[in-house]
Amino acid sequence: MVTAFVMIKTDPTRIPECAAELADLDGVTAVYSVTGEWDLIAMVRLRRFDDLADVIADHLSKVEGVRDTETMLAFRAYSRHDLEEGFALGFENTER
Repeated sequence: MVTAFVMIKTDPTRIPECAAELADLDGVTAVYSVTGEWDLIAMVRLRRFDDLADVIADHLSKVEGVRDTETMLAFRAYSRHDLEEGFALGFENTER
């Protein structure tokens, strides 16, 4: 699984609309409105690295109101929550 965080600058009058449209894109798992230099951050999770170009360059960056993006790829996840979910995949709870 490939995880990318895309920082997004938008037209200030379209932040909520951009966020909603971005959240509907395949591969985009979450969109956050944030403070600071960027307006939104989208989390993109895909099965293949090659799919990033389709999602980010061909769809995400073409949403009306998106002015600029910067993408960061994740190497590892250190969240205990993510690790526990990963180890539990495919196993049923046998404790009763």
